[in-house]
Amino acid sequence: MPPNLQNTKSHQNKYEPIPPEFDIIGKKIVDAAYTVHKNLGPGLLEKVYEICFCHELTKRKLLYQRQVDIPVVYDGLVFNEGLRLDVFVENEIICELKALVPPQAGWCFCVLVAIIGTSKQ
Repeated sequence: MPPNLQNTKSHQNKYEPIPPEFDIIGKKIVDAAYTVHKNLGPGLLEKVYEICFCHELTKRKLLYQRQVDIPVVYDGLVFNEGLRLDVFVENEIICELKALVPPQAGWCFCVLVAIIGTSKQ
C-alpha cells in the first residue's frame, strides 16, 4: 500500500495494525520457508517440503501442529473431515504449503500464510 494511504481515516477504520508478536512469528515463518526452498529446490512432493519446513520451525523455536483437522458446521451438523490445515503455527497462524508444477518449469515451493484470530474457549 502506498505510504500516503496508510494513515488515512478510511484505512484506520478498516484495518488494525498487525500485532508485533505476529510480525516476529511471520518473519520466522517466511525465513523457514525460504531456507527450505533454497536448500531443496524444486521437484519434490509437498510432504517432503512440509517435513523440512517443520524442522526449520523447530530450529526457530516455534510451536506447530501438522495436518490439523478443523470441523465444519453446516445446518447443525458437524463434519470433522471438512478442513485440514497443513501447518498451524503458535496456535495463531495457518501455513498452507503448495508444491506446484508451473507450465514448462520445475516444481516450486510456495507457502501461503494466513493470520487468523483463534477463539480460546
